[in-house]
Amino acid sequence: MQNAPVPEDEKERMEAVHRIAILDSDPEERFDVLTRQAVEKLNVAISMVSIIDHDREWFKSCTGLNQKEGERVVSFCAHALLAKVLFVVENTLEDERFHDNPMVVGFPFIRFYAGMALFDYKTRQPIGVFCVKDTKPRKLRMEETAIIVDLADQAEKEINK
Repeated sequence: MQNAPVPEDEKERMEAVHRIAILDSDPEERFDVLTRQAVEKLNVAISMVSIIDHDREWFKSCTGLNQKEGERVVSFCAHALLAKVLFVVENTLEDERFHDNPMVVGFPFIRFYAGMALFDYKTRQPIGVFCVKDTKPRKLRMEETAIIVDLADQAEKEINK
């Protein structure tokens, strides 16, 4: 397993995360509706809006999994955080970065992941990720990619309100 990378400008990124003041805030319907839509429209097991903290990923919204946070070092979203485009892993068992990840070999048995970085408008620092996960490998169709990108865009707008 490859640990999630840490950006070179992590100090500035964390300043943006704290400036937005979203970590450990209460659940909000404006985010929950987006993760529910992703699960329904894409027929995936899990969707979340995650904020990447110093050593954890914290879930502002999570549909399909009863958790509030996870370890950053094993986080798929911490990898997606640094991607310039939609970060997709079609089959986790065939990807050297993730094949032995605890979330792949154990519950929730992730086999597919797609995540889009969410940015702070003021600093353009990536602060989180909108993602979908599934328990079976898959390839995204163009219209499915568009759904994820659109929902991520909406989540980013909500974060920056």
